[in-house]
Formats: sequence, C-alpha cells, structure tokens
Amino acid sequence: MTSVESSSRDQEPFSALVKALMHSHLSEPLTRHLDADTLPSRDAVIALVKQLRELLFPGYFGKQPVCLSRLEYTLGEHLSEIEVRLREQVTRALHHYAARHDRAVPEGTAQELVHSFLSRLPDVRALLATDVKAAFEGDPAAADTDEIIFSYPGIFAITVHRLAHELHRLEVPLIPRIMSEYAHSVTGVDIHPGATLGEGFFIDHGTGVVIGETAVIGDRVKIYQGVTLGALSTRGGQSLRGIKRHPTLMDEVTVYSGASILGGDTIIGEGAVIASNVFITQSVPAHTRVSATSPELHFRER
Repeated sequence: MTSVESSSRDQEPFSALVKALMHSHLSEPLTRHLDADTLPSRDAVIALVKQLRELLFPGYFGKQPVCLSRLEYTLGEHLSEIEVRLREQVTRALHHYAARHDRAVPEGTAQELVHSFLSRLPDVRALLATDVKAAFEGDPAAADTDEIIFSYPGIFAITVHRLAHELHRLEVPLIPRIMSEYAHSVTGVDIHPGATLGEGFFIDHGTGVVIGETAVIGDRVKIYQGVTLGALSTRGGQSLRGIKRHPTLMDEVTVYSGASILGGDTIIGEGAVIASNVFITQSVPAHTRVSATSPELHFRER
C-alpha cells in the first residue's frame, strides 16, 4: 500500500465526522456564526478590563512603580491606548448587533460612545474608593486597603461591574456581558451589568453571590457569600425583558450568607438585616431583622 493510499484511508473516518459537524452547524442557526460580521474579541475585552484596572488603581497592577511626578503622563498613555482598543471592540459589537436587527450604524457612533464612557471614569474611580473604604471598615481581617485592592474578589467583581454598567447604560451590546462573565469566572461573583449599585458596596468573601439585571442596591450595603438577589420566576422568558424582576435593597442593608431575596416588587427597607439561609419573596420594613427558625440540635455519644 502506498503512502498516498494509507493517508486516504486514514482520512475516511474524518470525512464522515466533518459531514456530521457540517450538518450540526447548518441545522442550528441560533449557534451558528458563518458569513457574518466580525464579533468583538473576548480576549481583547479582557485585556481592556486589565488595562482599565491599571488606570483606576495606578501602581497596583501592570507597570510598577508609578511615580507621582509621572502620573499625568501614565494616565494619558493608558487613556490613549484604551480609547483606540475599546473603539475597535465597540465598533465590532455595534455592527454585529445592527446586522442581527437589520439596522445601520451611524458614522461616529462608536467614537461617541467610547468618549462618553471614558468621561465617566473619574466618577467610577470615586465610587470604587468608597467600596474599598467599606471593605476595610467592614472586615477586621483586612490589614490595609492595599490588601483589599490587590486580593479581595468582591472588589475585583465590583470594579469590573462598575465599568460594565457604564457601557450597559450607553447601550453598548455584548461587551458589558463579556466583562461581567469574565469577573464571574475569576471570582465566583455573578453581577449582571444592568444591576445598579450604590456607593460603599461591600461583598465579603464573594463566592456564589448572584445579583440580577434589574436589582437596585442602595448606599453602604453589605452582602456575604452565597447571597442571591434574583427573579421570582423566569417562566415568561423573553417576554419579561425590560421588566423589573429583581429586588431593591435600600441603604445600610446587611444580607448574610446563603440568603435568597427574590422578586421585582420585593423591597428590603433601610437598615434591615437579613440572616443566613432565609428565603424572602416579600418586602421587609426598615430596621427589621429577618431570620429563619434555627433547627434543633441533638448531641449524643458515639
């Protein structure tokens, strides 16, 4: 048998497999992206998140150290690079969305959106400073604020969310969700970019926290691991788009680990404390403590 014949025989199983994969691609249009416009790059968006963190917390990430005498130059350099890279990704996202909905993208839209986003960064930075302060004041295990900025998953997730939320407010498609799911994969904290967070927000430990798209959280709220701020029901599917489905937490609320608070009409009043592992689907008055009855414990010798 010649090498050509051997190679041809080796390719026979793959030929059938290729045809099967082709059939699968062609029969499932919802998961097919062929002969279409270019999608945003997930890797490029993640790189932008990292560079935005350098911009918001200079001296902590990326190039170190950052001298005060060169801070203005460093910030300008970062902004220039971010503007170019983000404009490319926003352009891709806009054209992809427009193609899906048979629309046109007006000239200059991407640049306008990126400049609007960048103009919000000083306010985002100010909000993040309140979040770091809340984490330090709320956690006696924290040695200093440097430790919090460097290593706390809650601060990482909140940082990415505040950036993604600004893009979401500007109705930039795809990119905010790529950002939030990146933070989710790194920290275990799942915050939809549509959720509204007040100042001084603190997520302690973080793993398993879920905050839904239409959740509204007031100022100086603290939540612990495993908390869900979710929808009461999603049976309506896409018909529920745009409807408030997730709860509102007023100022100074504390929610302990494992609690589930569900429903768009559910309001947790100012200063309320929600104990661990409770299930809430109705509003709670201000300055109220909600707890589940503790199970009775029995001890016996082995």
